[in-house]
Amino acid sequence: MSEEKEASLLSGIGTSSDLKALPPDQLELLCAQLRAYILEVVSLNGGHLSSNLGVIELSVALEYVFDTSLDRLVWDVGHQSYAHKILTGRKEAFKTLRQEGGISGFPKRAESISDPYDTGHSSTSIAAALGFAHARDMRGEKHKVIALIGDGSMTGGQAFEALNFAAELDTDILVILNDNHMSIAPNIGGLSRYLTRLRSSSAYTGSKQAVKSFLARIPLLGGVLVKLIEAVKDSLRYIMVNGVVFSELGFQYYGPVDGHDVRRLVETLEQVKELKGPVLLHVVTQKGRGYVPAVEDATAYHGIAPFDLETGKRSDSSASSASSASHTQTLSYTEAFSQALLHIAQENPDVIAVTAAMADGTGLETFRQVFPDRFFDTGIAEQTAVTFSTALALSGLKPVVAIYSSFLQRAFDQLIQDTALQNAPVVFAIDRSGLVGEDGPTHHGVFDLSYLNQIPNMAVMLPRDEFMLGHMLRMAILRDQRTGPIAIRYPRGQGKGDAALQSTEPGEWDLPLWGKGQLVYQGRQTEANQLGKPSKPGKQALIIAAGPLVYEALAAAQSLETEGYFVAVFDPCFLKPIDQEGIGDAAKQRDLVLVAEENVPSGGLGQTVARALAAESYQGKIRLLSVPDAFVPQGSQKELRSRLGLDAQGMVEAIREELR
Repeated sequence: MSEEKEASLLSGIGTSSDLKALPPDQLELLCAQLRAYILEVVSLNGGHLSSNLGVIELSVALEYVFDTSLDRLVWDVGHQSYAHKILTGRKEAFKTLRQEGGISGFPKRAESISDPYDTGHSSTSIAAALGFAHARDMRGEKHKVIALIGDGSMTGGQAFEALNFAAELDTDILVILNDNHMSIAPNIGGLSRYLTRLRSSSAYTGSKQAVKSFLARIPLLGGVLVKLIEAVKDSLRYIMVNGVVFSELGFQYYGPVDGHDVRRLVETLEQVKELKGPVLLHVVTQKGRGYVPAVEDATAYHGIAPFDLETGKRSDSSASSASSASHTQTLSYTEAFSQALLHIAQENPDVIAVTAAMADGTGLETFRQVFPDRFFDTGIAEQTAVTFSTALALSGLKPVVAIYSSFLQRAFDQLIQDTALQNAPVVFAIDRSGLVGEDGPTHHGVFDLSYLNQIPNMAVMLPRDEFMLGHMLRMAILRDQRTGPIAIRYPRGQGKGDAALQSTEPGEWDLPLWGKGQLVYQGRQTEANQLGKPSKPGKQALIIAAGPLVYEALAAAQSLETEGYFVAVFDPCFLKPIDQEGIGDAAKQRDLVLVAEENVPSGGLGQTVARALAAESYQGKIRLLSVPDAFVPQGSQKELRSRLGLDAQGMVEAIREELR
């Protein structure tokens, strides 16, 4: 094949129909070109790299064998669907991956007919696929339904609920288990050990193939004997492999299959395509395949900021070691939590750390190494993490549960029925709250204030910077006679560094009292706003903001002072209990109270402050700035805050508008 023809393979693929026109012997070359293209775009835009590099051959084989414009292919989580997007008409649009106004890093029905289901969280694909399969059967349609799920997602309870239900429905469905030995963090638990046994069971797979090959060569009787062997294959599995979990659940199990042999994958998919009933195909892949840095550190390259393609060096600050950061350097909120928890645990042997397959992402990896007997990873099972920690707390221990905001939503029932109802003293460290950026609507943590605020017994802390986060964590763990669950909500990204120390008088406001807010800025008199008087009527405002938005509020207040406004800033520090008296005192004599929050409007800080002001008989205007009552698409945190008016400029414009 000429170099020109080689280079044109990927450029000639506009849709999956173009792919199907290729002869099988060109698929390996296409996979190499796809791998190079994904590396190029992700190095510029950031994204989920290692998981996508691991499923390129599998993605090509699926599009080659099935017609995803008709067949239903449901991705679990969906962060590994990049090759699928490129092969289904989005090759050029892929250059806008995860950018504001570009395509999502996850499957989106609005993008393509080949994306039948929006995904972003784990363990949902099998249940969704069953729904598509049953709808097909009721309508007398004939298309295929495939669920592609990773071994990490198989640790989630919903996956097993759906596997169990599949046996009840007994419909035609193909579940492909993408076994790459890990999810975001190394997998744990009995299922992981079971899959390891299946992967390494060469005695079973090798002997089966050898017997079939030998028997097939026997004249006349060979074919009959092969069919007989197939009839007793379950017995062979029981002899050669410990446990047959999937077969016992009613699935026909096939595999393991090499997930990087694209021609073998095509052949296997063609074989299982026409089978009736629930089928599970076990495919073994390697995360980061084809890019050495991603293979060597699949966790670091799971979700990555832009990086240098030649060296693999990451441009994000998270690449630096948290342990090397000093008090004067800027820590990320996650690093600040990690360091503070470690110090508290060294002083108190009852402190326990719990997470749900996110040890590295939540900053608990160092805790795991230092205190392995006091660290627990439940796998992708947030419900289990919450209930397990509730029992720990009721037994006198001090569990700290570190989970991303959007993932904690999955344990809402357990937060109410297990933890809060029993008033169990569990501390919830809720990372990635607010707008998280390029991962988009499935990952924005903009509902936690609302769902936590309504739960009786639940306290909610809102640290504005990394230093207050450490203090609040200590307050929550050591408690000082306070009981019940406490949630600490903090965002993704870097802290405020020296700015956090300089924002107030040293030592005056850095240690908030329980349930009390802080007037962090009273406004200052300038030539523009003084005019011979302490303040000018109609020009006085109070900004109430929480978390990192406090710093946006400070910038807005100082900017407005140059225009003649007199603006103070109040940090409530807590959503629950809310400092009603402090808010009322700060709002006195103010013409306007502006409340800013990175949360949906219903049930959040704005509505809570409005109730407090009403109880304090406040007579001025109230304006709420929040995430809209809509799902916010992807974009950088800075872009999203600007678009939603949640930055300093947005606050300035809102106050001008109200006090014009």
